[in-house]
Amino acid sequence: MQAQPSPDAILQTGLAFWASKTLLSAIELGVFTRLARGPAELPALRDALGLHARSARDFFDALVALGFLARTDGVYANTAETDLFLDRAKPSYVGGILEMANARLYPFWRGLTLALRTGLPQNEVAHGGPDLFDTLYADPARLAQFLAAMTGISRGANLAIARQFPWKDYRSFVDVGTAQGDLAAQIALANPHLHGIGFDLPQVRPIFEDYMRAVGVNDRVDFAAGSFFEQELPKADVVLMGHILHDWDLPTKRMLIGKAFDALPEGGALVVYESIIDDERKENAFGLLMSLNMLIETPGGFDYTGADCAGWMKDAGFRQTRTEHLVGPDSMVIGIK
Repeated sequence: MQAQPSPDAILQTGLAFWASKTLLSAIELGVFTRLARGPAELPALRDALGLHARSARDFFDALVALGFLARTDGVYANTAETDLFLDRAKPSYVGGILEMANARLYPFWRGLTLALRTGLPQNEVAHGGPDLFDTLYADPARLAQFLAAMTGISRGANLAIARQFPWKDYRSFVDVGTAQGDLAAQIALANPHLHGIGFDLPQVRPIFEDYMRAVGVNDRVDFAAGSFFEQELPKADVVLMGHILHDWDLPTKRMLIGKAFDALPEGGALVVYESIIDDERKENAFGLLMSLNMLIETPGGFDYTGADCAGWMKDAGFRQTRTEHLVGPDSMVIGIK
């Protein structure tokens, strides 16, 4: 017999912001960082975080029910996942992107309906402020937070690219829009024969160089300052663009792919990675929602399928393309010159 229709999925998704904001507030309050130092009973945890007695128990128990905390005999503790990924003291911390989501994206997404009707961003620009990147790069502290957030959201894919791509066939690479430089660092760590360049705006240099020293690859990975709008890309055997193309409209995407083509030797490779939408546009919900986020955040950015990207690469002159899954919603599109 055919199952009766149920509203459960509709209601769960429609009210999903309840769970989302509960997790985001827990990160903001430092719940997981505090519990990484050791389990705690309700009164101690409540007092350590400065919470009111009225709803603290409901808050912590909601995190238990959502699977983000464990509770045994009244004692709260992190799960294996939250201890590894949401403790600010650990290098595996991915909460930076969620801190940014809490501080910026959560209020801006209330404008999605208006954005869908107008095609216009709903972030600072909608209120007369500068655009996203001008805002970020003008404030060193905010820039450092943003770059660390990009490392958190990209780490799994960075590790996969460092292992999965056939690096033995190449000697050099350039990571365009390198941010903190984690992609370049992971590639260099996994492939000692490679020399790399991180290419980004001058404001990024000290953050990038500190990160390379901390990771221990500063002798093989250099920084090149510049704007990919104003300058040619540094030449290398492999050009990488991670979470770059989706920020821009189609003419800009094509321009960047063309600059990558010009920077490569014959046989060189362009690697584009982000939350590539599946070609049928039915499965990678994260990629499709990320594209809506680009609507909220940018004047013309959008996410795209592997087939879309492969077509742009072929139009630029690349003779071969392929798409490979990395981790979670992330895939890479590879073009061979």
